Amino acid sequence: MLQNDQLVIAGKSYASRLLVGTGKYRDFQQTADALDASGCEIVTVAIRRVNLGQNANEPNLLDFLPKNRYTLLPNTAGCYSADDAVRTLRLARELLDDHRLVKLEVLGDAASLYPNVRETLKAAETLVNEGFDVMVYTSDDPIVARELEAIGCCAIMPLASLIGSGMGIVNPWNLGLIIESVNVPVLVDAGVGTASDAAIAMELGCDGALMNTAIAAADDPVLMAYAMKQAVEAGRAAYKAGRMPKRFYSATPSSPSLGVISTRKA
Repeated sequence: MLQNDQLVIAGKSYASRLLVGTGKYRDFQQTADALDASGCEIVTVAIRRVNLGQNANEPNLLDFLPKNRYTLLPNTAGCYSADDAVRTLRLARELLDDHRLVKLEVLGDAASLYPNVRETLKAAETLVNEGFDVMVYTSDDPIVARELEAIGCCAIMPLASLIGSGMGIVNPWNLGLIIESVNVPVLVDAGVGTASDAAIAMELGCDGALMNTAIAAADDPVLMAYAMKQAVEAGRAAYKAGRMPKRFYSATPSSPSLGVISTRKA
């Protein structure tokens, strides 16, 4: 029903609005099975944690992914400075034959994994100037979101809640402000715990959702990946359909009452 409703990032169109990470699974085979069940087209890979060929004597994730099916999204998970993030993505570009679409994240501390906004802005400017297409993990601050768009980032990715927390969307109002404030795609990133969280993000107007732990840490990651696929699609359809207005303290019958025979005595 929404076949022509494509997610466009850096000039390329995608049918799926669900982006999935590749960490924390039991093994690469489970990773591949979950990605397949999710229907995703963009797959994030942590260059510092996943082997894409930089370690010749270890299993290579790319051997488990069908060639030409997925767009890889190298990310800077584990980086705490702009310099480290930039260096990591330059390495990714070399490993992946001049690949330009990347996800930038610069963390503030190891306890909360909250973004370091100052370092994120610094790294984003450097990477955009070097020709990268930068999707950027950031706080839920609409002012920062506008600054990142002005730098030239191709997608803004505010957190729903802390990475790996599964707390869902803790501040839907700020998320809504970001959606209204920028003209590039907004994808919720971090904090999704289950399918309803993903559906809510899409109902709010997010262009997509990225997740890893919510799928990988489920009792059945493959089944959860399928559930997330359905949730993102349902949430997007609900957003496009336009929900009915909320009417507090006022009930409206779902069936028309005009012409109904009254049993009330005169």
